[in-house]
This record gives sequence, C-alpha cells and structure tokens, in this order.
Amino acid sequence: MWTVLISVLATLAVAFVAMNLMSGEKKIQEQLDRLYDTDDPQFRRSMSVLLGPPLLEGNRVQELLNGDQIFPAMLEAIHGAKHSITFETFIYWKGEIGDRFAESLAERARSGVKVHVLLDWVGSIKMEDRYLQQMKDAGVEIERYHKPHWSHLARLNQRTHRKVLVIDGHVGFTGGVGIADEWQGQAQDKDHWRDSHFRVEGPVVAQMQAVFADNWIKATGRVLHGDDYFPALPPAGEQPAQMFSSSPTGGSESMHLMYLLAITSARHTIHLSSSYFVPDSLAVQALVDARKRGVRVRIITPGPNIDTETVRRASRARWGPLLEAGVEIAEFQPTMFHCKVLVVDSLLVSVGSTNFDNRSFRLNDEANLNVLDANFARRLVAVFDQDWQRSKQVNFQAWRQRPWPEKLIEHAAALLRTQL
Repeated sequence: MWTVLISVLATLAVAFVAMNLMSGEKKIQEQLDRLYDTDDPQFRRSMSVLLGPPLLEGNRVQELLNGDQIFPAMLEAIHGAKHSITFETFIYWKGEIGDRFAESLAERARSGVKVHVLLDWVGSIKMEDRYLQQMKDAGVEIERYHKPHWSHLARLNQRTHRKVLVIDGHVGFTGGVGIADEWQGQAQDKDHWRDSHFRVEGPVVAQMQAVFADNWIKATGRVLHGDDYFPALPPAGEQPAQMFSSSPTGGSESMHLMYLLAITSARHTIHLSSSYFVPDSLAVQALVDARKRGVRVRIITPGPNIDTETVRRASRARWGPLLEAGVEIAEFQPTMFHCKVLVVDSLLVSVGSTNFDNRSFRLNDEANLNVLDANFARRLVAVFDQDWQRSKQVNFQAWRQRPWPEKLIEHAAALLRTQL
C-alpha cells in the first residue's frame, strides 16, 4: 500500500514539474526570411499585423533615466489622478519607495479615484503585508497574480513581468523599473541600479490600458471599461507607436517574433541594452546574420554587479558565435544594469518589460512599447553611448581564453537557459 501511495505521489510530482516547465504553444522553429528594411512601409505593416495592435499616430514618449527621474514622474502622475489608476508590476519590495507608492495609491483611493493594482505573487514576495492592508483599507483593489492555488498549479511558473501604469486612461508609464529602493538615485554606485522607464501620452495609451485590462480579467474575472479607463485620446505628439503583449496563455511567441523581425530587418545598426541576455539559437543566428550583412551590433549586459549570477554565467556561454562574427558586447561596471531597450537603425525603439531570454519570450506575461521615430531613437542611442562608456568590452580572444573552471560553470548554467 505504501509503495503504491509513494508511486502515485512521485508521479504527481513529476507531472507538476513537467506542466510548469513546458510551454503550451508551438515555438518559432525557422529563421525569418529577410524581405525588407526597417524604413520600408512593409516593415510597419508587418509589425502591426503580426503583433496584433496597429501602430497609432500622434503620440509623445519621454525617456526617464534612473530613479531620480522615474519615481517623481510616476508619483506626480498618481497624485494628479482624478478618475482611475491601473498599475501592474512584477517587483514590489519593502522600503522607502514601497512606502511612498502605497501611501500615494491609498490617498487617491480615499479621494474617490478607482485604483486597481496587480502584483505578481513571486515578484512581490518581499513586499510587507502592511502595504497591502494599507491600500485595501483605503479602497484600492489589489490582486496577486498566480498566487499558489490548486486551480492553477500548472501555471505557477508563468509570471506577469509586465510593468504598466496608466492614469485616467490619458498618461501611461512602462519600462524596466521595479518598486524598490534599489532603483533610487542615478546609478552612481552598486546600491543604485541603472534603468530606463518611459512616460507616454496619446492614442497608444489606450493600448497600454488594454494590456492591463487583459491580465486584470485573467486575475479577477472583472472587466474595466468606460470613459474612466478608455477616454477619447487626442494626438499628443508626432510619434507612431504600438503597445503589444505576450503571454503563455495566448500569443507567447509574439515577443520573440518582434525581436527576430526587427533584427532581421536591420540595415545599419542594432543597439541592445539587456539586463538578462540569454539568446536562443534563432536569436544568435539572427544577430550573426545581421553582422555578416554589415550591420553594426552592440550589446550592453550587466557586469559583476548582477542580482542573478546564474543568468550572467549562462549568458557568457552563448557569446562565442556572436563575438567571432564581430558583434560588440560590453558589461556595465558601476552597478546592476536593468535596462531593456532595443534600437534598430536609429528608427525603431522597443522598450518595456521584456528581457532577451527564454523566460520573457515564452514563459512570462510581457508587454513592450514600439516607437518608430528617428529623433526619439537618436536620443536613446546617445543614452546607449553614455552607458557604453561605463562598460567593459569583451573581445573574442579574451572570451576564448577564460579559465576552464569558468567555462565549465558557464556551460552548466546554460543548461538551464529554457527557464532563465
């Protein structure tokens, strides 16, 4: 009897692990054909049709660098909310910044603003319960995404990594920042992380709101609609933009497809800022092919200051073909580098929550804002150049000659890349 019981429990345990490690959808299996450049009208049409929402005209996107710019802008927008606040984030930890956001969201709820907060259960484990109680007591609706429960045991490995804040349906924020003290300051030392976030106005904010509403429905079954959430949005600038999302429960390959399409269409330059860079074989080949046709490819990743050493090890194991092809890779030195920004041909900019790894491409719920604007792209290339000056470039020869124990550890870490 005990043997049978143990066998049944072991089978259930194996099935549980298997369900959480497997992706539910088919993966992109072949390299994309290169049919057009980024400045070809067909590229814009393909981005709209393949990724879902169309590129909309009339937007204004402002870059915010590091916590000293990011947090004041977000908190100012929250304080000015009159009708609704929708906020989805992965990381929410205890500390001064956690205090300030909890207080601000609670104050707006007490003033009659409809406030909805969606936190990933894993990403907010370090959050103090008093924040939750403070906000709930004030009338904030709070949900924890994929909190362990028997009804979704097969989805515990699927997290929401999206970072979206929308105020009154008029102003949106997205990028890489989490709600934690590590993001304060100006990336001046190892205790203050480097990151970029973005303030958005214009018709594309409705798409940002729809991204939040999508996961809010999954978590609660409740639909947010009406003028408080989706008001008419006049033009606010001249930038074409789209906000699209991906999820293992539908369209998990959308983010992977976007990156492959952008890299394959590159003609001149690719600038990639990636906090977690563990490319799969298709991505490696796309970057190598871009380099072979004369595209200059530069990538910044974290250096020795990183919150997940396994990711850094697995990343370095994948650099050989890239470095040999002439891709330039540099590791940011002063602090943790948490940026997630892709700029192609100084025209296309993609920003949001997505890392360049399998977890973002296939396991997490992610959301990115794409902007087609040369002036905006040039500004972000200038930011990239500043970060490059604070980074240490790795050449192919040095990479090949690293000590064998280091190689062994890196290749062992790379075996986990489907979950990183």
